Amino acid sequence: MTRHPRREWWLAIALAALAGYVDAIGFLRLNGLFVSFMSGNSTRLAVALAGGSPLALTAASLILAFVAGVVAASTAGIALGRWRAPGVIVLAAVPLAVAAALPEFGPLGALGTVLLALAMGMLNAVFQRGGEVTIGVTYMTGALVKFGQHLANALMGSGARWDWLPYLLLWSGLVAGAFLGTADYVAPDNAALWRATMAALGIALLAAAVSAGDRSPRE
Repeated sequence: MTRHPRREWWLAIALAALAGYVDAIGFLRLNGLFVSFMSGNSTRLAVALAGGSPLALTAASLILAFVAGVVAASTAGIALGRWRAPGVIVLAAVPLAVAAALPEFGPLGALGTVLLALAMGMLNAVFQRGGEVTIGVTYMTGALVKFGQHLANALMGSGARWDWLPYLLLWSGLVAGAFLGTADYVAPDNAALWRATMAALGIALLAAAVSAGDRSPRE
């Protein structure tokens, strides 16, 4: 994270907030599964398989959709060059909009939530250099580990005083987004998903401004 300019930190925090918002909606719809947190879904998949539960099929479909989103957006990002960030975010807005347009969030909620997982996978291809993701915006375990490491270094005087702050803000963004997503979940006619779509497009405009001022190559 600290290798990125400050303007990219704020972009990542905005994306984390969007991810938290969407994940909360998916979590409530799926009664305990996630559309952005695949570690949790992997555990649920294993438990469901061991218990012979049909929940395993839902968990597996979400994981596959998430990976498909990463593959699609990473491939598109290579072609987009330094316009990777806005292009990928717009790409992620498409399945969000389709999910919002589905009646009652899709047949039994299944199709809609798969589309949300696809979109969340795409968002993780926004910050990618040298073929590797440099900032994960839909899962926070790594961010919390780095927060703890940098905080320890700051306390011991062996690292920069504020290197831990971006990771804390990234986590806070996701939590704040999840809070808002929970509050908006009861909105009728998939209004919450339409808000998520519009937020994604707004963040894409912010990313375009960041990319316009960034002359460094993106891989």
